[in-house]
Amino acid sequence: MCSGRVDLAFVLRAFQNGADGVFIGGCWLGECHYVTEGNYDALSMMHLARKVLTLLGINPDRLRLEWISASEGMRFAEVMNDFGRQLRQMGPLGKGEGISKDGLKFKFQALKKILPFLKLVERERLRVRFKTEEEYQAFFNSAEVDTLIRELVEGKLAISQITTLLGQKPHSTREISETLKMEPAEVARHLNSSARQGLIRYDEVEKSYAIA
Repeated sequence: MCSGRVDLAFVLRAFQNGADGVFIGGCWLGECHYVTEGNYDALSMMHLARKVLTLLGINPDRLRLEWISASEGMRFAEVMNDFGRQLRQMGPLGKGEGISKDGLKFKFQALKKILPFLKLVERERLRVRFKTEEEYQAFFNSAEVDTLIRELVEGKLAISQITTLLGQKPHSTREISETLKMEPAEVARHLNSSARQGLIRYDEVEKSYAIA
């Protein structure tokens, strides 16, 4: 299968199911077996996925992309052995980051809700075509992309976590802030936005927010 067919959902599902790391192997850039040159798309997807993992508090190095041709069996073995050592040093998913199993489950549940939005952002705002890995690295580490991730993705993920939490039971602003470890001002901003969109409602009697 072409590495360009590795969807963002595949990567996140692997982590959601408990994988400590995800490895993607593709043809060297410029040596694609297909006219689509999907390995360039895989490179863009990998950079976005790493940023999303960082937002979740997960070490982005748990996702690795390498170029390995079919004739490079020795290189494949060396890369996999190195990745295995790296993962052992990190520890199990979640434990290495100080996140409980329930915490991980909650984070991925919230992330799954915005996956279509993430794919839209990747296709419309982050789908670029450069010639070298260095150019991709520079683009995804640019202030422009950092701003886009912060303004679009981070806010969307925060709202998804809040609505996921409220889906369990009503919570006050303080309870949401403490549970999700967000600043009260940030929680209030997202609550006001979600209320305007009709996603949540405020219960005057219980003094808490709930799903609308």
